[in-house]
Amino acid sequence: MSFRIQPAPPARPNRCQLFGPGSRPALFPKMAGSAADVINLDLEDSVAPADKPAARANIIAAIGAVDWGTKTLSVRINGLDTPFWYRDVVDLLEQAGDRLDMLMIPKVGCAADVYAVDALVTAVERAMGRARPVAFEVIIESAAGISHVEEIAAASPRLQAMSLGAADFAASMGMQTTGIGGTQENYYMLREGVRHWPDPWHWAQAAIVAACRTHGILPVDGPFGDFSDDEGYRAQARRSATLGMVGKWAIHPKQVALANEVFTPSEATVAEAREILAAMEAASARGEGATVFKGRLVDIASIKQAEVIVRQAEMIAVS
Repeated sequence: MSFRIQPAPPARPNRCQLFGPGSRPALFPKMAGSAADVINLDLEDSVAPADKPAARANIIAAIGAVDWGTKTLSVRINGLDTPFWYRDVVDLLEQAGDRLDMLMIPKVGCAADVYAVDALVTAVERAMGRARPVAFEVIIESAAGISHVEEIAAASPRLQAMSLGAADFAASMGMQTTGIGGTQENYYMLREGVRHWPDPWHWAQAAIVAACRTHGILPVDGPFGDFSDDEGYRAQARRSATLGMVGKWAIHPKQVALANEVFTPSEATVAEAREILAAMEAASARGEGATVFKGRLVDIASIKQAEVIVRQAEMIAVS
């Protein structure tokens, strides 16, 4: 173990982030009543340029008027390459009150992007005397973003979560695909005449997970565009969970249940994790550093793996 212990990520559930455009306020109460852990009200891609001022006003009104319960409430602001983002930040922090938990910063390409938003947010918070600092989440959506992913993860103490935005990422990388996440038809291996489809997003997800875990940030998988394909969504979510991501976006309400299903440890998984902890406790009492559990070796590393599962289950249970 390094002398520098990696910090723990925020202790809150983040299995599903449900998105909805700020231009459709009729959706907000339904989103608040959903089973999503995080609500992302959107001012960016889902809102036409002419509608952005009205969408911003809709969100500001809804932050205080809608009962969001215990959900984490986030607003995706516009990108730093637009004329809209500064007004998003200023109006939200001056007018929306303390119920706003996070700002999502899209298309982050370097640590300086996060610094720029942090500087503006800090100034407005001080001017307003905001009691609770707003947190950040960022989206990696470009070749620059993935190249600078670790410095971005270390860019601000406000940063709590990081997602992969597959569509813009694919465009930035020059990938020959119009799909948003999932298996890509032409990305396959051939063995004995049989096609096998690997995961084109794997390396980027792994880089994000490593950067997030190094700096105590929640790694989150982004959108899956084909909301008619439940099994495709499940498959990608399961790969992401196996890699260490804690949740996934939902761009349609039906995807909320799928994300919660995948990122909630099953009763059997939690029971086995508790059994491993008990087996290792007994081994430790015998002065042993390892033992055999169901025919396989378990040791101190196994304790850490089991504790991750148990903590996640306990956190979800009390949320």
